[in-house]
Formats: sequence, C-alpha cells, structure tokens
Amino acid sequence: MDNSTNGSLVSSADVDGTNVYTRDGASIGSIDHVMIDKQSGKVAYAVMGFGGFLGMGEEHQPVPWSKLTYDTNMNGFVTDITEQDVKGAPARNDDWHADRDWERRTHDYYGVPHYWG
Repeated sequence: MDNSTNGSLVSSADVDGTNVYTRDGASIGSIDHVMIDKQSGKVAYAVMGFGGFLGMGEEHQPVPWSKLTYDTNMNGFVTDITEQDVKGAPARNDDWHADRDWERRTHDYYGVPHYWG
C-alpha cells in the first residue's frame, strides 16, 4: 500500500494485495479485495487470502473490515484474528454477500458490531 500521501483516503487498488499481520508481527495473509455496502458506502469486509504457497491452495475468507487496523510501521493491516479463528468462522455459501443471517453470525463470531446498524 502506498504511504506517499498524507491523506486519509486510499484507492481499493492499493488495498488489494496488502499484507495482514498478527499483533506479534507474523504474516497471516493478504487482502484479495474488499466488499463495500452499496447503501452506506462503508467497507464491510476484507476478503483475505490465507494459507497456500505462492497463491496455490490459498483459501479466501471474508473478514469484517472492523477487525483490521492499518499500521504504517508494518505497511500493512494488523488484526487479532488467527488462522484458527478463520477456520472456525461460520460456514458460508456462494451467495454469502446477500445472506444477512450469515453476516450476523459472522460479526457475532468475531465480536464486532454489525456494519449496517
């Protein structure tokens, strides 16, 4: 992610591919893309790539955006989520982004407020 400007806005293109670290500095994955709520314009999820090697076997899982904090020293996002947390997250189907029940269970699982209210 490019830190060359002092503004608070960032392009989604710059977020894609940004590394995500645990609080102790271990890399746990990277952001593949973000999901934005059409109604509010808020970023709802970071779809992260976990595991795998050089992109092979990597799993993509949506994580509530509010679980990530950008750290300028790390030049990436930091979270308290572990790979085990991701593996234990509520199961989702292909239409997860239109399933409010799944969203509720996921936000409750990660212990964060619902982005929609």
